[in-house]
Amino acid sequence: MERIVVKSLKELPYAAREFIKATKDYSIIALYGKMGAGKTTFIRALCAEMGIEDDVNSPTFNIVNEYRDDRGQTVYHFDFYRIESPAEALDIGFYEYALSGDLCLIEWPQKIEQILPQETLKVQISVLEDESRVITISLDREDMELSGL
Repeated sequence: MERIVVKSLKELPYAAREFIKATKDYSIIALYGKMGAGKTTFIRALCAEMGIEDDVNSPTFNIVNEYRDDRGQTVYHFDFYRIESPAEALDIGFYEYALSGDLCLIEWPQKIEQILPQETLKVQISVLEDESRVITISLDREDMELSGL
């Protein structure tokens, strides 16, 4: 388990670089955190560090956005907040995305927990009393305090 502390927005680029180094072997990354924890903001910072010049926003209504990094690699950004069941994720072809080998960044993964591939990297973003964030990276589900809705 690894932790990255982000005390302010100014530290996001550094945190994103550290995160990319720590997670470079994973293509499916599930970001857990309460509403307002900063999941989309952190994904925006990750995309910036990967050279993505597109406007990175939460795909709440689209469910998935597609970006290209500075090497031409595809990055998929999912937001499952508005889905009612894992079947909806399957209907949009979630497994095809997940098995593509391209980077998949997933917000609200608890909505599809039962269909996430076993090799999914679990990331918890927690907000501390001083409004700083702690990003906890873990492969072991038992290590994570998975946030509910």
